[in-house]
Formats: sequence, C-alpha cells, structure tokens
Amino acid sequence: MTFCIGLTGGIGCGKSTVAELFRGYGAGIIDTDAISHQLTQTGGAAIAPIRAEFGNTYITAEGTLDRAKMRRLVFADGDAKQRLEKILHPLIFEQAKAQLQRMQTKPYIIIVVPLLPESPEYRRLVQRVLVVDCDEDTQVARIIKRSGMTAREVQVIIEQQTPRDARLQLADDVIHNDDGMDNLSEQVAVLHRLYSNSPPGH
Repeated sequence: MTFCIGLTGGIGCGKSTVAELFRGYGAGIIDTDAISHQLTQTGGAAIAPIRAEFGNTYITAEGTLDRAKMRRLVFADGDAKQRLEKILHPLIFEQAKAQLQRMQTKPYIIIVVPLLPESPEYRRLVQRVLVVDCDEDTQVARIIKRSGMTAREVQVIIEQQTPRDARLQLADDVIHNDDGMDNLSEQVAVLHRLYSNSPPGH
C-alpha cells in the first residue's frame, strides 16, 4: 500500500489549503468533506436516506441537502447529529477507500479527515497523522470572513470538535498556520520531502 497520511485540524485551520499545496507536489488527495458534498448534491447517494430520515424540509427544491438548515438542526440536537452521521459516515468511508485503491500509483496519499481523532476506521488506514494548527482567534476570524457566521455560531462548532490539545497529542507532524502563505509553503515542502522518502506502509 502507498504511504498514507491522515490530515486533520479544527475548522478554519487551513486543512484544504495545505492539501492543495501537497497536491501541487503530486500527492494523492482524498478529501472527506468534498466526498460529503458530492453525496449530498442532487442525485447523491445520501439524499434518499436523508429525506427518509428527516423529511423533505431538509432537501432543497433542486434536490440537494439544505446545509444551513441541517447545520442548525444538528447543532441544536445531538440526536439528529448522530442520525445524520449514521447515514453519511459509512458512505463517505466507502468512497474514501475506493479512492485510496485508485491512487496507489501516487508517491503518497493524504486523507483529509476533520474527525480523524474520533475515527478509528480512518486511523487504521493511515501510517502518520498531520495536524494543521492555528490559534483559536485566527480560526474564528477566518470562518467569520468566509462564511458570514456569527462569532457565537463559530464558537459552538469549535466546542463540538476535538479539543486542540487532544489533536496535537495525536500528531506525528504539525503545520503551524498562523504566519502567512510563504511560511505555510515552506513547512509543506519539508514534509513533502519526508513523505516522499517514507517506505510504503510505514
């Protein structure tokens, strides 16, 4: 099996930006958030079970998941969050495994998994864990800027995620994303050299 790294980090830490930098070096990138979006688009495999579980009110006229409405529900209702995860997580995992098989010719593969600390099934797929980290004020500012959420809404999301200290304890490698793009690119370049020279499956 090709050498595989699990990339994780809190919301707004810059996971997607880091993944794109690695893609530029020829790495295979599997993004579980992107898979989740595909599954909840019109005709996606998750739409029918979500409609059956939650009703038409959470599906738009175009047949996609109403993400804003569903987000409000799952943040307010832990049971609804679990019901949604029970539908999505197995579908996402199967897609991720299928992509992994197709990418075996890549020099190494990065799986972007926001919930990696709580996901033993993904931990078993990866040989190394990379955490993208930044301080909480930076996280909050970035998310407000890109999404228009309030600071309180962002805070609720952060509180529901794995605590920063717990993520860092899990890390084999850490990228610090508080200091601009040049610094970020330099850190990715160093890790690219490390991952390129790692033997498969180790």
